[in-house]
Amino acid sequence: MDIATLRNADINGITTAGAAYDALVTALGRHAESWQHEVADRLGAAQWTGTAAENATAEIQAIGTELRLAAQELSFVSRALAEAAEGFAAAQAHLINALDDAEKQKFTVAPDGRITWDAEPTSANHPGDRAEETAKELGRRITAALNEAAHADSEIAQRLNHLARNASSGTGLDAATVRKDREAFAAREAVPPTGTDPEAVKRWWDSLTEAQQQRFVLNHPDRIGNLDGIPAVARDQANRINLARSKQDLQARLDRLGPEPAQFLGWAKGEPIPNPDYVAWHRRQQDLREKLTAIAAIEGRLTGDGAESRDGTPAYLLGYDTEGKGRAIVSVNNPDTADNVVTLVPGTTSRLATAIGDVDKADEMVRAADRTDPGSPRTTAAIAWVGYDAPQNIFPEASTDAYAENAEEDLARFQHALRTTHEGTPSHNTLMGHSYGSVVVGFTMRDHTPPVDDVVLVGSPGVGVDHAEDLNIDPSRVHVARGSQDTMIKTAAGTGLLFGRDPMDTDFGARHLPAGTTDHSHYWLPGTESVRSFGAVITGNGNDR
Repeated sequence: MDIATLRNADINGITTAGAAYDALVTALGRHAESWQHEVADRLGAAQWTGTAAENATAEIQAIGTELRLAAQELSFVSRALAEAAEGFAAAQAHLINALDDAEKQKFTVAPDGRITWDAEPTSANHPGDRAEETAKELGRRITAALNEAAHADSEIAQRLNHLARNASSGTGLDAATVRKDREAFAAREAVPPTGTDPEAVKRWWDSLTEAQQQRFVLNHPDRIGNLDGIPAVARDQANRINLARSKQDLQARLDRLGPEPAQFLGWAKGEPIPNPDYVAWHRRQQDLREKLTAIAAIEGRLTGDGAESRDGTPAYLLGYDTEGKGRAIVSVNNPDTADNVVTLVPGTTSRLATAIGDVDKADEMVRAADRTDPGSPRTTAAIAWVGYDAPQNIFPEASTDAYAENAEEDLARFQHALRTTHEGTPSHNTLMGHSYGSVVVGFTMRDHTPPVDDVVLVGSPGVGVDHAEDLNIDPSRVHVARGSQDTMIKTAAGTGLLFGRDPMDTDFGARHLPAGTTDHSHYWLPGTESVRSFGAVITGNGNDR
């Protein structure tokens, strides 16, 4: 595929061919229906018996079946042409936009894709100081458009060749063949189920044209947005749709609550009788209002509006759900292109309503990483992974393994997905857990061995193992931090809430990070010794401290 071919391609020709096949399918369908009514049904109603009648009936029924199968095969051609037209049109639009932008920015694009410009800074045609960088981006866009068209071309050729072979060989009139073709087309429209291996998801995603990918995002945002193995940009687009839809739904449910029920049902022996409907009404109202407030805060961070915006750094919504206490996975910067990626798993009381606080921590970790190596071109993405049902109280919920056990498979798959969707040289990945979140991290490392380079355990009550080496990573890459004012371990030890040996114990074998005088809730305050330590680990320099 070259620039001239794609730019001058007549997409209308494909659309016209598709419309012609649509008309043919309709006509053949009517013919099959007429055959059934005018021939098969009349023969069935006739009083004709015997061998000849049986043979004739079988032959007529077979013809009716073949007519229906032929119509089905022709519909596959029509659908393939429609998808091809959509794919070519999208690729052509992307190419034309890139060429137009090149012209506006004073670049010349040769037929073979080479980009040149006037290098004289004083010339009126000079494109500016960032000419080389801009030219590279334009070249990337042009190449992407050509690749997109080539992919669409390969897809349509393969599908039409298959259907043509069916038609010429007569196998297209075979019920088993048509059933396989129908299943193949259905599979193209099916989203892989939740829990599918991220590498399989990525292969499926890459097999689609950009137009098909966009259709899935728009038609199935609830499934695409939470599917590990889908690139961050697409997940973010889908989840922003989910966010807007759920905001409307939650507001509608709040509006439908109706008036507040009476607090009491009456009196008995001089005491008021509580009304359970009153308690339930207030519980529902609080839950809905809390989630709507959380959505507004997340929206502000995603769009860059309001106090939730942090230095103009982009944020990506990688997961979202309002069921139960709700979930949200937000990345500051794009993890698919960043050089360093850290995932923070928060602890007890984490839910949708608290997610924006964890995003603030992610923002601070990005800044801490940047300060660790000032002037470096390397970038950092920090992810607030409120992606599990966390315990909502210290006792009894945070005393059990259940919440960590229920979360570990999802966290491991998410870490594998970060590797799968990352572009270029693999990033340096850090998995960090705070409080009960460190229990989740420990169970995940122990049972699933996710692909991470460093582990950080902050204010941890134990991680399910007695030695760092049992986390399936070099113990020198396991880091623990606890401020002198953090009393969590004393509370845990006194109430039986420990999950194995204290990670700060020398015999545990982890590296200790400076954490200063912080308490259990303030490790991520700007400028603290603890957050500086986190920045060093995130950038791969934790062992230098």
